[in-house]
Amino acid sequence: MSNLLKIQALFISSALLMFGGGLQGLLLSVRGAEEGFSIFALGLIGTGWSIGFIAGSIFVPLVVRRTGHIRAYSVMAALGTLAILLNLLWISELGWSVLRILSGFCFAGAAMIVESWLNEVSDNKSRGTIFSLYVMINMAFLTLGQLAISYTGILGYLPFIVGAMAFVLALLPTALTTRQQPRPLTSAKIDLALLLRTSPIAVIASFCVGIANGTFYTLAPVLGFSQGLSATSIAQFMSVAMVLGALSQVPCGRLSDKIDRRWVIMGAGLTASVMGLVLAFVHPSEGWLLYVLFGFYGFAAFPIHAVAVAHANDAAKEGQFAPIAAGMLLTFGFGLAIGPLISAWLMNDFMPSYMFLVTAAFHGILAISAFIRMKVRPIENPEDHAPFRAVPMERSSTATTMTLDPRAEENTKN
Repeated sequence: MSNLLKIQALFISSALLMFGGGLQGLLLSVRGAEEGFSIFALGLIGTGWSIGFIAGSIFVPLVVRRTGHIRAYSVMAALGTLAILLNLLWISELGWSVLRILSGFCFAGAAMIVESWLNEVSDNKSRGTIFSLYVMINMAFLTLGQLAISYTGILGYLPFIVGAMAFVLALLPTALTTRQQPRPLTSAKIDLALLLRTSPIAVIASFCVGIANGTFYTLAPVLGFSQGLSATSIAQFMSVAMVLGALSQVPCGRLSDKIDRRWVIMGAGLTASVMGLVLAFVHPSEGWLLYVLFGFYGFAAFPIHAVAVAHANDAAKEGQFAPIAAGMLLTFGFGLAIGPLISAWLMNDFMPSYMFLVTAAFHGILAISAFIRMKVRPIENPEDHAPFRAVPMERSSTATTMTLDPRAEENTKN
């Protein structure tokens, strides 16, 4: 409790940051469609965010070393606020693509600073509790940010102002804190070769899930708009998918603790692939079927990456968890950038619902790959599993998230 009281300001900052990020991400997809942006441009906007997020993960530690955590966080929040306000003033396909890169950069930087600070003030006894609370706050306020569209709407200036207010307010708790700043920001070293040697299926899972999730986050709202759904309905079905995806991490993770985790990856990938095919060809309109299908899709698709992280951790040696998990996030980021572009082409040249053919294809590839890997490498012994832990939605995770995860401090075997 003492540690939690010390870092309540960081939790508040993280909550506001996630709220603004959730609102902005959904707003730009739906408002861009309303403004008549081409589907390819909307996909490019999603790709821009991923490029900025990857760049921020790489370069923000250099900024923090020069200026310190508080000043660097203030810069990230200020630039993030500037980006969303310029989204309102510079409404164009080119403008939003460029500004989305800036938003991704600032979001990654701000998240890394908060996570580094949390890592500094936690110890081995409190790390698990702090990480779990951080995960819950991220998921809850990211969803609330999306649902805020139901009240602000997508037209006019109000949603942009609300998002800007969230980013500005996010810097106040850290700027006013009397706590001493932590040591210079450090993040996990990324070693893709180590990841590939340790768990090839983890590489495949990260890339395939990145493509599928990038497609879903960026273009599912556009699909809803093309079907004439209201902003409220779009926010609701996106939130249903994300909430069920977050909740399904626990049962999927617990099941993977008891059996070969690759069976869970294969089963979830196959289920998500089937749901993608259904969504591609059924064309559900507003109503209960729409929410059911999106809910089942999120329930199957979103826990895959967390199970893959756990599988890679089982095969890692002592001290390797953080660089392996960070490598998975980088691979995920590449997929996240590619997915919207592939899907936008299909949506533009064929049918909007064909975006789910991309998710179905890559979830299917993942399921087949998991089955092949089980034939190549002997069935793993569940008794050797490290306990599963839920993780934040990958789109809001950085390499520093992995240093905060308690598994970074635990000894693994194999």
